[in-house]
Amino acid sequence: MTIPTEPIGSIPRPPELLALLREFRAGRASSERLATVSEEALRDTLRRFEDTGSPVVTDGEQTKPSFATYPLQGLPNIAPDGAVITFADGHTRQLPRLTAGPFRYATYADQYLRAAQRLTSLPVKQAVISASALSLIYPPDGIEGYPREAFLDDLVREAARDTGVVSRREPIACRSISRRVGLRSSSIPRSGCFGNSSL
Repeated sequence: MTIPTEPIGSIPRPPELLALLREFRAGRASSERLATVSEEALRDTLRRFEDTGSPVVTDGEQTKPSFATYPLQGLPNIAPDGAVITFADGHTRQLPRLTAGPFRYATYADQYLRAAQRLTSLPVKQAVISASALSLIYPPDGIEGYPREAFLDDLVREAARDTGVVSRREPIACRSISRRVGLRSSSIPRSGCFGNSSL
């Protein structure tokens, strides 16, 4: 018996890109150099997936600043001292903290989808961060003039837009998943095709 599988989510970045990201964050590398090396990693990831014979590929999140915080990159109303998430293996990741409302995404995942689509002829599946994960950026003691309920309304609207834009750009990936699990495309929510908990 075979179990059909398709990739989604992060793929380890090459050492050169990891080193350059550290240099860039420290102000010692240019954005042009980072863009060049990131695209090389993206191109290599897509080629390797194509070589496996997979009918659908993913970008491995090579060019995202972070799988969890790509929508926040460049926002003026965040601070670096947010919630700390501890993973099962013991490593941690600190999220930013929202400092003021309203909340809007600075970047949508379709930017990464379009970049990958230019480099492959296969359908591309793009991961998007869940609203539940991003909800952790709201501080426990609240934000004056911007209640949690208003934040959650904004967050759900932005997350739906992020997911909807991506699924409209690559509907064939949703149909591919549907065929493999024996469902009609219309029975799968759009967000299920490209989420952190993909089918």
